[in-house]
This record gives sequence, C-alpha cells and structure tokens, in this order.
Amino acid sequence: MVSQAIQPTTVKAFSALMLTALLFVTSLPAKAELPNLMDVIEKNRNSVVNIATKGASSTSRGGSGQFDLDALPPQLREFFRSMPSPDSRGQRPSQDFQSLGSGFIISDDGYVVTNAHVIDQAESVRVTLKDRRELDAKVIGVDEATDIALLKIEAKNLPAVSLGDSAKLKVGQWVVAIGAPFGLEHSASQGIVSALSRSLNQASTTYIPFIQTDVAVNPGNSGGPLFDLDGNVVGVNSMIYSRSGGYQGISFSIPVNTVKNVTNQLKSKGFVSRGKLGVLIQDVNQELADSFNLPGPKGALVANVEKGSAADTAGLKRGDVIIGFNGVSVYKSGDLPPLVGNTEIGKRVPLTLIRGGKEKVFNVVVGQLDKKQGSAQATNTRSKDTFGVVVGSLDDEQRKAIRSDKGVVVNQVMGDSLAEKAGIAVNDIIISFNNVEVSSADELKSAIKNAPKGRSVPVLVIRDNSARYIPVHVPE
Repeated sequence: MVSQAIQPTTVKAFSALMLTALLFVTSLPAKAELPNLMDVIEKNRNSVVNIATKGASSTSRGGSGQFDLDALPPQLREFFRSMPSPDSRGQRPSQDFQSLGSGFIISDDGYVVTNAHVIDQAESVRVTLKDRRELDAKVIGVDEATDIALLKIEAKNLPAVSLGDSAKLKVGQWVVAIGAPFGLEHSASQGIVSALSRSLNQASTTYIPFIQTDVAVNPGNSGGPLFDLDGNVVGVNSMIYSRSGGYQGISFSIPVNTVKNVTNQLKSKGFVSRGKLGVLIQDVNQELADSFNLPGPKGALVANVEKGSAADTAGLKRGDVIIGFNGVSVYKSGDLPPLVGNTEIGKRVPLTLIRGGKEKVFNVVVGQLDKKQGSAQATNTRSKDTFGVVVGSLDDEQRKAIRSDKGVVVNQVMGDSLAEKAGIAVNDIIISFNNVEVSSADELKSAIKNAPKGRSVPVLVIRDNSARYIPVHVPE
C-alpha cells in the first residue's frame, strides 16, 4: 500500500482550521449555572416561624400537620403515619394546639405575617421560632380580602426578613419558599415565577394579583414567605391548585407590595380601607370586542356605573372599556380591582378608556369601598317582544335595588329563541339592547328592530345583583 505524504499547505490549512474552531469555542457564552440557594436559605430560615392555633376550625384552608393521610400514596401514607406529631416533637401537644401553617417575622420587635385563613376561627395563636421558643401571639388585624393576618409576639432582637418589590418580578425568575409543609418545619423548595397578576375569579381574592409559581407548596406552607435570589420577600404563599390536596405544579402567592399596604394599615388602625371606583365590570371576549367595535379583546368593560360614585362623578358610562388606571395597563377585568383597591382614598388618578372607538383619559378621585349591596327580583307584569322573551316593568323596590330608572325584567324565555341561545335567563333585568336603554317592552322591541343585522350586539343585563354584557347575534 502506497502512503501519501501530507503536503505543507495541508498542514497550514488544518492548523488554521483548528485555530478558528478554538477561537469559536472560547468565544461562546458560558453556560448559565443553576442558582446557589444556600445563602438565601441560610440568611432567612431563622425568620420563618410555625403558626399553631387552638380552637381553630378543622376545615381551615391552611392545611396542617393534621393532613389527610388517605389522600397520599401508600408509601408516603405509612411514612407520615409513623412520624411523631410535628407539634409535639415526640411529646404530647401542649394545650391542644395544632400546627396550621407558616409565617415570617417582619420586624425585630415581634410583628409576624401569615395568612388570614391559617388563623381562621382560632381562639388563641402560638408562634414557634427557629430556636424552638413558643410564644403566644396577639392578632393585630385580619384582612380576609387579601388573606393576610398581622400578629404580634412579645420578643426583642428577632431576625426580621427584608421586604422586596414584587412589581419588579419577571416571569422565569428563580424564587424560594420556606415553610412547614405537612408540619415539617423550615422546609425549603424552589422554582420559577410562572405568571404574574393571576386572577383566580373568586370573590375572596378580588384584590390579589397573584404570583403563580411552580414552587412546591403543600398544606402547612400557607403564610410562609417567597424569596427572590437576593433574599428579599416577594410574596406570601397562599394557595395551590390541586385535585389531591397536595402539590401538583401550580402554587399562588400574594405579592409583597399588597402585603406591605395591608400590614401597614392593620398596624396603624387594625383594619384595611380600600379605594372604590363604583363600576361593575366584565372581561371583553372577541365577540364583545366585535360588538363594541374594539381593536381587540382586552380591558375591563363597564357594565354598570353606581350613581354618585367616583366613576359617575368623573363621567364614566356603561359600555366604556377601561384599558389603564393610574399609568398601569388593564388587560382584563381582574386587573382593575387590585389597582383601585390599593390606591389611596381621595387620590386623583388618570383613567384611560375606549368610548365609541376612541381613546379618552379621565381624572378620577378614588372613593372608599363599602359593602352595601342591593337585590333584584322579578315582577309578574308581562308583555311580549320579538326577541323571544316575556318582559315586565320594574316596580319601585326593584328600581331602588338596582339604582336605575331603566330596565325590564325577564319573566319568560321562549325555547330556541335568540334570547335562549344567547343565555338570557328568567329574572334577568335587561337594561339596554345594542347600547339603547329600555324601560318597557315597546322600547325593547324598538331597540331590537333597529339593531344591525348579521352581527353581534351587546345586551346589558343585571343578574343576581351583578351587571354584565351578553353578546347576542342578530340574524340577517
């Protein structure tokens, strides 16, 4: 076999190629390393406490060391069954206190934050520190709307956490939780921020723009802190999505900016005052966006304006679509309540909306929230229209309840009618059809007759004391 010598030019070319490859490899960005969480945990673990209560409801949402063993897999069930009670540390629980959740120290003189549901119906509350001291806690205040409670223990020179700024959080950012899942104190877990300003569409969480994470949070973690990598508290662990009672990859935390506002008010006056705009709102879907000639399905659609409210005084109307409040964009209806609720009462702020296809800015002086609600019931007066409903006039009591001189009550819905297909129901009060207010069956018939054909139009109804727009497709 004849071998062939390598020519000098080939050697030079090969050397040049290797040098180029080496330079390319060395110029590549260094592979990102996983975060070192030890410093965050070491710095803050002494500030996290265990919350135990006496006389609390056994159905408290917080979860506890008294969790449902039957909901666990067999291997874990036996493991936890063989463990001593986390409260007792091998002894009998003192005075029947039960571990229900976690909390954290926010000041060196003994103020502690936890979830409101952790201490729900408690006759007394006990806080266990990292050094195993057990101290009775005084409840300074509870705010159920944000699920935050402020406690006070008599101690000095306590290790307090540093409160961060949840407005600076980004999706994908690493976060760390410390708490007592299933009563196992000072357990740490990590993950990333999965989503921000998450609305859970529950009346009890209206004022919470939740932080969604994939941090492992289980019963007993409630009330514990969520940290960023700088060791600052950015949230309070509150809820999980679960079909089994345990962690399934989705957990929710209350933003620390909300917590700071609530705890400051609880500390100063024992209760929380919230801003009020005075509107009933709903989400804008694509069909409603089309019916209102909007550029897209975003914003909070105003279904009703309370007379004499901040919104009424500022000039807001039904059918307005709010897209910004005090410089913050409103993408969905759930974005607005926490923005308004956390605004100082009496403060004048800009509000951006779309009306008639045009963007407008109004200045609103934020009012104070009250909890008064009216009610609406149907009458028996009947008249018939071509929409497929039997409607009647409102009586004085109904008009007073809905605070409006307009509207007709639905007493009957015809089968396979436009109304039935759209979801109109008996006892609904129709305020307007295609943005034309109605006060009688004849006015409703006229509004239907004059509505554009072959497209969807908005119908404003009040149902169960809540106003909302329903898109109705009018055939050609």
